Amino acid sequence: MKNVEQILKAKSEHQTAYTIGPDESVLEALKLLAEKNIGALPVVEDGQVVGIFSERDYARKLVLKGRSSAATPVREIMSSPVVTVEPKQNLEYCMNLMTNRHLRHLPVVSNGELLGLLSIGDLVKETIAEQAGLIAQLEQYIRGD
Repeated sequence: MKNVEQILKAKSEHQTAYTIGPDESVLEALKLLAEKNIGALPVVEDGQVVGIFSERDYARKLVLKGRSSAATPVREIMSSPVVTVEPKQNLEYCMNLMTNRHLRHLPVVSNGELLGLLSIGDLVKETIAEQAGLIAQLEQYIRGD
């Protein structure tokens, strides 16, 4: 089973972890989400992950409360404290954490530094790939290859 570091390495070839500052407006965060076609942004202040801003935060903490996205800073609606994982955590641990805590995104942090962001989709994709590999191995074993 792969660990977070291995999944992130494969993913980083295709995607950068975009971030936003806590004092940026929610409108700026939304623009970045739309521009990059992503669902969440780690909120970084002085090099440390202090929260995470997601579409869910926007819908539940801003829109439903009638607040202005242009006048509201990200820090007022971000999820904090943020749940993070370290690079050596395994896929199963992350899946359990995301399921039990109802999370869709996990920032990967090492020594306080943001290394990347994993989505539930990343973990599902990796789980499917691992299962497909195991099935292929079992089929070869059964055939005697």
